[in-house]
Amino acid sequence: MNRLEGPLPTPSGDGIPIEAHKRLIAYRIGPQEIDLTFRNRVAHENGWDTGMAERAIQEYKRFAYLCAHSPTPCTPSMEVDQVWHMHMTYTHDYWGRFCPDLLGYQLHHGPTEGGDDEEEKHVEQYENTLVYYERVFGRPPPSDLWPSTGERFSSFPHLQWVNLSEYSITPKSRIYLAIGVASVVSFILGSLLPI
Repeated sequence: MNRLEGPLPTPSGDGIPIEAHKRLIAYRIGPQEIDLTFRNRVAHENGWDTGMAERAIQEYKRFAYLCAHSPTPCTPSMEVDQVWHMHMTYTHDYWGRFCPDLLGYQLHHGPTEGGDDEEEKHVEQYENTLVYYERVFGRPPPSDLWPSTGERFSSFPHLQWVNLSEYSITPKSRIYLAIGVASVVSFILGSLLPI
C-alpha cells in the first residue's frame, strides 16, 4: 500500500510542485501483488498493451489532480475516462484512499444529460482542461491520449461496447481493400473467360 503524507498541495503559479507530482505519479491503484493488477485490467478491458495502459493511468491521475484544483469543471479524454470508470470500481481504493488522502477532494463522476447545451458545455470544459493541464504540468498533454477537441467529440456518439468473444472487428480500410482486390480479381477472371 502507498504511504500518504496528506493531500497533494494546490498548484502554484509555477504549476504542481515537483515532489507533489512525483507522489501523484507514484500512487499505485489497487493491490500490486496479484496477477490481474489495475494496470493489467485496464489493458485487458480496453484492448491496450500494458505500456499504453500505464500511460493512460498516469494521465488519469494528472486529470484527477486537475479536477481537485481547477476553478472550473474538467472533462477527460475518452482514454482517461475509461481509466476513471475502472478506478471507481475499486471502491475501497477510490473512496478510501485516493480521493481523501491523495487528492483531498471528493471526485464524483456524473453522466452527461445529453443535448446540444450539454455538448457545448463539455467541449468548453475539455478545452479549458487542456489549457489548465499545460499550465499545471508545464507541457501540453500527450495528443494520443488527449486529442484535439474536434477529434475528442467527433466520434463519441458512434462508440459502443463490443463483446470480442462473439464478434471480430475489422477496420473499414481493410474491408475496402478486400472489396477492391475482389473486384480486380473478378475483372481479370471475367476477361479471361471465352465469350
